[in-house]
Amino acid sequence: MRILLASPRGFCAGVDRAIEIVELALARFGPPVYVRHEIVHNRHVVDSLREKGAIFVEHLREVPRGSRLIFSAHGVSPKVREEAADRSLRCIDATCPLVTKVHLRATRFAKENADIVLVGHAGHVEVEGTMGHAPDIIQLVETTDDVEKLKVNRPESLAVLTQTTLSVDDTHEILASLRNRFPEIQLPRKDDICYATQNRQNAVKQISKHADLVLVVGAPESSNSNRLVELARKRGVQAHLVQDAEEINPNWLKKINCVGVTAGASAPENLVQEVVRRLVKIGPNSEVHPMPPVDEGVVFAVPPSLRD
Repeated sequence: MRILLASPRGFCAGVDRAIEIVELALARFGPPVYVRHEIVHNRHVVDSLREKGAIFVEHLREVPRGSRLIFSAHGVSPKVREEAADRSLRCIDATCPLVTKVHLRATRFAKENADIVLVGHAGHVEVEGTMGHAPDIIQLVETTDDVEKLKVNRPESLAVLTQTTLSVDDTHEILASLRNRFPEIQLPRKDDICYATQNRQNAVKQISKHADLVLVVGAPESSNSNRLVELARKRGVQAHLVQDAEEINPNWLKKINCVGVTAGASAPENLVQEVVRRLVKIGPNSEVHPMPPVDEGVVFAVPPSLRD
């Protein structure tokens, strides 16, 4: 059995930065450090940080007044920041800079008195944060069917934002549908889907040409990981999301000649290697073939308060 390792895979610059922020805060200020929501969507990463003294909460009322609080990579709404200020929390922002860019555009559109359409998944924490920057004028669409149901008061001043971790192909379809229905719509020069999401989807397209099965290492809550599974399946390849090697079902590998392995942007490389070792154990004659490495060339600096 051949094992194809996708490249790029795993951590993106925004995830690297977010994890580093929590680790630096713990080292500099000592535990406990509170984190609103999972810093990234991966239970292994969260459990590791929890062991070091991070406390993860969903509501700011769980954080003692005056404590140190980190906002997760997914971003928060202005209302959450106001609540943190009211509780005298000392906040450190680990929001991915690419998500921050979307927030700034939402704020600008709101100041321009534009109507906004946000392409994204309902209930996702990133979407909630983005919608909170223009709650009175922003509408969410998830599919082309949603586009047909849209009711817009001022189509001549309509603008679009997208969640950063969507399917590139699906998003292009929705944007095309929006353009067809609202010819004057203000589309971004480049969609908001982040470079890492695009690159990992491109890598899955490559390995799907050869693989009979694709395994994506990631969490069920991870939007970009789920999109990788969907992408492989749309290309006619069996695909499964696994959080770690223990979730691999040996029955999946029956009559499989080639397995593609990748990881979502919040999955650490050690989990990928554990998956590979499990696959080799199940198929003793397996050969591992990594795709040529890709240097994405993106690094995000941590906040000034945590720099030496």
